[in-house]
Amino acid sequence: MEKLILASCSPRRSELLAHAGIPFETAAPDVDETCSLPADQAVEELSARKAKAAASLHPGRFILSADTLVSVDGKKLGKPKDESDAIEMLHSLSGRIHQVYTGVSVISPAGKLLTGSDRSDVTFCTLTDEEILAYIRTGEPMDKAGAYALQGRASLWISRVEGSFSSVIGLPLYLVRTLLIRSGYSFSDIR
Repeated sequence: MEKLILASCSPRRSELLAHAGIPFETAAPDVDETCSLPADQAVEELSARKAKAAASLHPGRFILSADTLVSVDGKKLGKPKDESDAIEMLHSLSGRIHQVYTGVSVISPAGKLLTGSDRSDVTFCTLTDEEILAYIRTGEPMDKAGAYALQGRASLWISRVEGSFSSVIGLPLYLVRTLLIRSGYSFSDIR
């Protein structure tokens, strides 16, 4: 199977791809992540920007990129800027259902761009101030959209996920497969 370029430095995305048996190398170019679009559209726009930036550095290769945003009441929650931002995000999610949107983009070696997105609904139990502060002290929420990791300590707070677990972690693998196949990538050599 051909080794693709993962335009992300996220260890979680790398783990998901590795577990799926897809060979890759990472190359995450810097891109402007400012976007005023609603979360469901912003993740597609941002993942496309990342893919295009990586493709310019690696022409003729399969490029895969992704972007994840959390949304509650239509407000986008990216990665927290600092601890107080993380505290505010977690308070806004406490006892609520929120949406996690992940956009995925693939660029084929011929330069064709394909983009799609996934939505999952996540239900949090009610959190105490002490739980939130203890979680912040672990450092886990600081590089995660919405200030939490489904696969980490925050899993204790999640009573329900409707949608793709891998999408909430940051890479909807079924969508990755679909877009890669549509772009001409072959899975026939999977081991």
